[in-house]
Amino acid sequence: MSFFDPIANVYDLWYEKPLGRFVDEIETRVALEFFHPKPGTCVLDAGCGTGNFSIKLAKLGVKVVGIDISEEMLKIAKDKADKLGLDIEFKKMNVYSLEFPSDHFDGVFSMATFEFIHEPKRAFDEMMRVLKPSGYLLIGTINKDSPWGELYEQQAKQDPASVFRHASFKTQKDLEELDPKNLVRIAQCVFIPPNASEEQLNWEEEKRLSKTQRGGFIVALWRKPS
Repeated sequence: MSFFDPIANVYDLWYEKPLGRFVDEIETRVALEFFHPKPGTCVLDAGCGTGNFSIKLAKLGVKVVGIDISEEMLKIAKDKADKLGLDIEFKKMNVYSLEFPSDHFDGVFSMATFEFIHEPKRAFDEMMRVLKPSGYLLIGTINKDSPWGELYEQQAKQDPASVFRHASFKTQKDLEELDPKNLVRIAQCVFIPPNASEEQLNWEEEKRLSKTQRGGFIVALWRKPS
């Protein structure tokens, strides 16, 4: 049983809040700007959770395979995709042991998953293995060195039920060191703070804060050598 199973039915409530919606909008814009998924290509969503990004990719015409270790999250993901009439394949699988051939996917996409991966290089290498030569791997994760990372680490200490008790947050340097040679692009985003008011939830404020603050989320893109 995954530690995400007990919270699967409330996981998406975050996206119903104004702050959650805006943070998701920021992360999605940056990730898709980096990744540029092409219609008809086959992409692995590694750590798909309740399928939010699998659905976003499928709506762009991408053939998506979503994998996660949580059966309950996968059930919700499949239900959401079915209701939207989207043909997405969801499988229970561990990122350390992907049950796919090498050089299989046109792209690999992994958002908000590496926070919960304690052997990042092992997972990274496995994702690279199933990626076709010249394909792109995108990873998005909470920035340890940010107000958001600090908040979640504090929650982990104070709340025994917090899912972040299982987290291992990464810095930008941690991501860069996974494969510096093939790193194409890396950037921070979500400069608005966790305690932002609704009035602050706009792109002008995000841009203004980007000049002085540390981003709460890191997005990185690698290209597998041809």
